[in-house]
Amino acid sequence: MTNQNVVISDAKLGFSMEIMVSLYDSAALFPQAVPKPLSALGGGGGGAPIIWTKPSFKKFETAAVGGGRINAWVDSMRASSPTRRSSDNEENKSWILNHPSALSKFEEIMNVSKGKQIVMFLDYDGTLSPIVEDPDRAFISSEMREAIKDVAHHFPTAIVTGRCKAKVYNFVKLSELYYAGSHGMDIQGPIKGHKCRKSNQTVLCQPAREFLPMIGEVYKILLEKTKSIPGAKVENNKFCLSVHFRCVEEKKWAELAEKVKSVLKDYPRLKLTQGRKVLEIRPTIKWDKGNALEFLLESLGYANTNDVLPVYIGDDRTDEDAFKVLRKRGHGFGILVSKIPKETNASYTLQEPSEVMCFLKRLVEWKSLSLQR
Repeated sequence: MTNQNVVISDAKLGFSMEIMVSLYDSAALFPQAVPKPLSALGGGGGGAPIIWTKPSFKKFETAAVGGGRINAWVDSMRASSPTRRSSDNEENKSWILNHPSALSKFEEIMNVSKGKQIVMFLDYDGTLSPIVEDPDRAFISSEMREAIKDVAHHFPTAIVTGRCKAKVYNFVKLSELYYAGSHGMDIQGPIKGHKCRKSNQTVLCQPAREFLPMIGEVYKILLEKTKSIPGAKVENNKFCLSVHFRCVEEKKWAELAEKVKSVLKDYPRLKLTQGRKVLEIRPTIKWDKGNALEFLLESLGYANTNDVLPVYIGDDRTDEDAFKVLRKRGHGFGILVSKIPKETNASYTLQEPSEVMCFLKRLVEWKSLSLQR
């Protein structure tokens, strides 16, 4: 079998993508130059999303990090990293009513999938692996690995993560998966072929390649700047950086945010966003987990068809970009992993990685039974 390069392009978006090696006009990817996302990938309109708005976790994101009150950052850091389950039973009941368990509604989800190809998208931290204090020790269990492997045997399966692609691969060690690291800025297809894939090319997409020297430079500066703050950890995820504050005392959060901002003021082409107990530095290109989901569906041959059911499972605010894409497509489901009410565009919920594993196992059982009929 010989691989060939296939170019995917769109005049409206102003860039071209090539399977095997993707080439981009990076200047056209900056937000001020980019129109709305590719309409061919948007699909049907769908209904208006059901969004829980209490408590309201304000999204705090900026491309220009100079100025602004540090207190606002600390408030946002606190809101984006809840540590306690809500004690309001009425709030919980209302939220669960609008975002029911994917396990309790499993048959409903499977009924919608009839006649469609399921494609699975999975976040890593907090979804497949429990959140741990040391991000270098976020290992998955052997049982979870086996569940993912079984799912990938029946359905195209991708792990979409803010982590470096190579690091997540070392955690998972499954060559039959798609891996989208650095929030989708580093995508590679399976080393092993997949029978559900409509083409034979290995996907490689790196829309932020020109930022690598800058990311490396900022990484070294942040290591030096944050070493005086106990518990702070800077992680190089190749096309983005993560500043973890899970082990930092809350009284030090303002100082940490100030140090990060002081570095980024000299790098206007980088932006600062937030996740669960982490500050994330990314290139200011219009690319996120939602774009990664669209790119992978197009690479699989499902860009302009309704004969596909994408299912995305994730726990973080960065996964909301993918949930929004599924809402816009009008088919497919987002599943939020959370024990507490959160503002979300997901349709269903699971409480923790153990429930994610149960869902994956039920999916395999359902597929196996359907093949026997």
